[in-house]
Amino acid sequence: MKIRFDSIRRALRGAAVLLAVTSAACGDLPTGPAPEDDRVRGIDVSRWQGTIDWNAVAGDDVEVVFIKATEGGDFTDPRFAANWAAARQAGVLRGAYHFYRPQTSATKQAEHFLRTVPLAPGDLPPVLDVEVTDGASPDSIARGVRTWLEAVERATGRRPIIYTRASFWTPSVGAASSEYPLWVAHYGVAEPNLPAGWPDWTFWQHTDEGRVTGIAGNVDQNWFNGTRDQLRTFAATGAIPVDR
Repeated sequence: MKIRFDSIRRALRGAAVLLAVTSAACGDLPTGPAPEDDRVRGIDVSRWQGTIDWNAVAGDDVEVVFIKATEGGDFTDPRFAANWAAARQAGVLRGAYHFYRPQTSATKQAEHFLRTVPLAPGDLPPVLDVEVTDGASPDSIARGVRTWLEAVERATGRRPIIYTRASFWTPSVGAASSEYPLWVAHYGVAEPNLPAGWPDWTFWQHTDEGRVTGIAGNVDQNWFNGTRDQLRTFAATGAIPVDR
């Protein structure tokens, strides 16, 4: 029997359209931020991304990167120094983050971060990554977080960013910290849930399964909640965009 391949192609296209419509009706389409003109794209990386080709990353329209620097009182990410230097050389706006460990002295953690990260003019403010309890109580975590934030702000003159997710922060920390810019993690949604106390987000980590030229494997991806001009102002002054 003679088969007409153009008819098959039309049938497949029709099936694909039907599947898309059905999936949309059922809420099964991939979710996340809808593409927007002029939205600033970013990533965050650590040693788990291995050796990165930063020129290729920049060529893939990645404009912002948060780089893991430190964790706890004495751990330094072994890829931090190389990533920190190469990202700037490639023209990617960079920021450094510290992974907070609630059972370790917050003062010691702040000192370790400050010794490790050579902030330069134009870099993003420091980031405190708050996502584990390590068995500490909410009050203890809130006090330690505040100690780290205040110590780093005094030393750098920059108000730090808090990275967290609503499902962790609200029950495990709870204390409102809306004076600090929020970098929120929430995947698979059209808009992120916000932790208690914040009216809006400044950065949004919307997936941990992104793909970027120059990085082998998956990488976290982020949006900035503002324009490129607002991002430059934020990097220079820490002013959170209010007119978006």
